[in-house]
Amino acid sequence: MTTQSPLTPPSQRTNVPELSVSELAFSLKRTLEETYGRVRVRGELGRVTIPKSGHMYADLKDNDAVLNAICWKGTLSKLSVKPEEGLEVICTGRVTTYPARSNYQLIIESMELAGEGALLKMLEERKKKLAGEGLFAPERKKKLPFLPETIGVVTSPTGAVIRDIMHRLDERFPRQVFLWPVLVQGTGAAEQIAAAIRGFNALKKPHRPDVLIVARGGGSLEDLMPFNEEVVVRAVADCTIPIISAVGHETDTTLIDYVSDRRAPTPTGAAEMTVPVRLDLIAQINDNSQRLIKSTSRLLSDLQNKLTARAAKLGDPSRLLEMKTQQLDHITQKISSVFERFLSRKESRTLELAAKIRHPNALIAEKQRLLSIHIESLHRTGMRIGKTEEDKLKSLARTLDSLSFKRILDRGFVVVRDKNGMPVTAADQTEQGQNIQLQFKDDERVGAVINTSNPAKKRV
Repeated sequence: MTTQSPLTPPSQRTNVPELSVSELAFSLKRTLEETYGRVRVRGELGRVTIPKSGHMYADLKDNDAVLNAICWKGTLSKLSVKPEEGLEVICTGRVTTYPARSNYQLIIESMELAGEGALLKMLEERKKKLAGEGLFAPERKKKLPFLPETIGVVTSPTGAVIRDIMHRLDERFPRQVFLWPVLVQGTGAAEQIAAAIRGFNALKKPHRPDVLIVARGGGSLEDLMPFNEEVVVRAVADCTIPIISAVGHETDTTLIDYVSDRRAPTPTGAAEMTVPVRLDLIAQINDNSQRLIKSTSRLLSDLQNKLTARAAKLGDPSRLLEMKTQQLDHITQKISSVFERFLSRKESRTLELAAKIRHPNALIAEKQRLLSIHIESLHRTGMRIGKTEEDKLKSLARTLDSLSFKRILDRGFVVVRDKNGMPVTAADQTEQGQNIQLQFKDDERVGAVINTSNPAKKRV
């Protein structure tokens, strides 16, 4: 029995239970999740955003409808397809609602491309992008070593690829091989392949390979997708070791083929590119050795023939020596005759000069006689000059003495000097009480004081 308020109009009274907004929203959420617990939805990705939280928010749309989609951070890193706007995909997940906004959404658990056409479109766009960055440029290609000491291989350790490579290397030219085992398809394969390439590139000698082979067997386009991933392409581009790509069959092409230094049609072909055939090299060396020996023999034979021909033109060495010996005797005799005549002329000239030379004792006596004459003449001249100058000096002394002021002092005059010893020559140079000195003959000096005024000043 339903209790009704007496205030409720009869037309609005009903038996439908009353729900709150939250009760209705969560009831719808449970219904959707139970009904669509796992669905596969095909559509085009739109408005792909990944905020700092790492979760992806996007739309799945077709011509008539749009479905909100979410992929949580933990699931996003495991997807085999990198979500990009405009990409047609098939998403597997569960449908739920977001009660706070009253909308429903798909929680994505896995994602795959919708058909090979979409996959090829994505690869073509990625190829254009990487080519635009110059990763496929021919000038980036490195030359393969002729005979590497060490070969690095990045592939699966359990497949037939590594066995084919090792078998072909053993047939052609056995080398040291380092295998870096990786997954070659499926989730995480691209990351493992890129890490292996970077790992080999970081090694130091003697473990660092001289060349790398990145290989796997044939497969579908989806199976070969790890070798189309951007992380693998960039790892190959950054590697300083020459790389040979050998992915799939001869008709298969992946993005790693464009960035690698050489592309092999098969893993076996990669092994053939890496090393030459040892037996062929040995045969080539033997052939070159025989040709070198024959060439050397021909050269020595030609030189011997030339030497014999030139030796025949030289004649008998003993006869040549006899002729040169005779010429030497003639020249020696001629030199001896010329030298004797030269000495004779020099001897005659010496005798002539010796006859003209006086005896040294005679020369010394002559010079001593001349020296005595000059000494006597010099003495007389000196006496005469000295007497004349002495007479002049005495005359000047007498004149100086007669003009000296001391002769005046001898007649009773005195010299008046001030306290500094300077002569006082005028009356206006004196004053009352001034100390003066009076110099008499024989240089006697007496101090005095002026006690009268200057007459000249009085007259003024």
